[in-house]
Amino acid sequence: MVESNQGGESLLFLTDEQLRKGIEAMFFAYRAFTADPDRILEGMDYGRAHHRAIHFIHRAPGLTVTNLLTILGVTKQSLNRVLRSLIDDGLVEARVGRSDKRERNLFLTAKGAELERALSDAQRARMRAAYRAAGPVAVQGFRTVLEAMMDPEMRRQYQSLREGGV
Repeated sequence: MVESNQGGESLLFLTDEQLRKGIEAMFFAYRAFTADPDRILEGMDYGRAHHRAIHFIHRAPGLTVTNLLTILGVTKQSLNRVLRSLIDDGLVEARVGRSDKRERNLFLTAKGAELERALSDAQRARMRAAYRAAGPVAVQGFRTVLEAMMDPEMRRQYQSLREGGV
């Protein structure tokens, strides 16, 4: 790695080989990060789309279907299939919107909150161990890298969630 300081900006030059190693590390880290929840969901006939929906409904109770569609970036048909199974299985409740009766606001049931906790506990344990091993400077650097990889609209959604909005 060679750093250069030009015009106040710190530039980082990486070889294709270094970038390839980073890409491969990301692939394997993602596999490990999703493995624990995948095992939990496997016996329930749920997949990662169910996990993501449960995560964001937990994160923002009352989230509208429209906002969840935007966050997940999936088709309406795909999300409807996922929500239908979560609602039918008693994990998610859809309530009519207070100000707009056409809206459906989504909430986890007690059973849904229990599943969300199991899924998140597994991922938090993995993240906590990795963060401890890396240290606080690396943790901040990692978050900076992840945010820099996001498209601008995705970054806005992420920052909105971090600030408690949707």
